[in-house]
Amino acid sequence: MTAQSWAGWYRDRHGSEAFVITVEGRQLHTRIRGVEYVGDSFDALAPAEGAALGDCVLEWDMPLPVLDTGGEVHRATLSCLLALRRPDTDLGVTLHYGGAGYSAGNNDGDFGAALALIQEQLPPGASLQAPFTVHA
Repeated sequence: MTAQSWAGWYRDRHGSEAFVITVEGRQLHTRIRGVEYVGDSFDALAPAEGAALGDCVLEWDMPLPVLDTGGEVHRATLSCLLALRRPDTDLGVTLHYGGAGYSAGNNDGDFGAALALIQEQLPPGASLQAPFTVHA
């Protein structure tokens, strides 16, 4: 399986910088300000030393295919905003599909739960396709 990646922006009190999230197998990887972060979910990214990201915002877009009742796959984009202000986390996602926006979020960073809320909003017969193998 080839690695997937998405570009985004990292912001904290020191400013902002571009970053790339890469998925390899069941792990997310990114490098922010010269530090490599790895985790099995977006809000669990941590450097090798063990300290988690905190008091920052991560923002990125990623393709998220949608399957219709006829079996046709449609292109869609998921815009993600993850605000980490330990101990609080705020996740907001919006799926741009078919000329509409479908939004969801939660305050515990649960990516899967946010996607489930978006799935409930989609037109009958439309279903989200798993973007990667990580359980976030």
